[in-house]
Amino acid sequence: MATKKSSDAWKEAKIKCRLNQADIQMAKELGMTPKSLIKNIPSSKQQWKAPVKIWVRDLYREKFGKVLKPNPASSSKLMKTDGKHEKPITSESRIDDEDLPF
Repeated sequence: MATKKSSDAWKEAKIKCRLNQADIQMAKELGMTPKSLIKNIPSSKQQWKAPVKIWVRDLYREKFGKVLKPNPASSSKLMKTDGKHEKPITSESRIDDEDLPF
């Protein structure tokens, strides 16, 4: 029986647990495995249980006293190009229902 590569397992855990790269790094530093993260996803009957993302951050803060920040390079994806210049997406650039003619 073939096992998944570790990078594939981390990708699966990242998607299923809705984690970003900083959360994955914190989980690795805590010694967690992708399987342990996926097993700790709360079901609908476990409303008392925190989502995996918050759980990992709380454990990391408890052990190391701080939380890792997401990589600022990933925030460049939030930039939208407008011809020659790049502008960040803001609430003013969105179209509200009030602005629509119908």
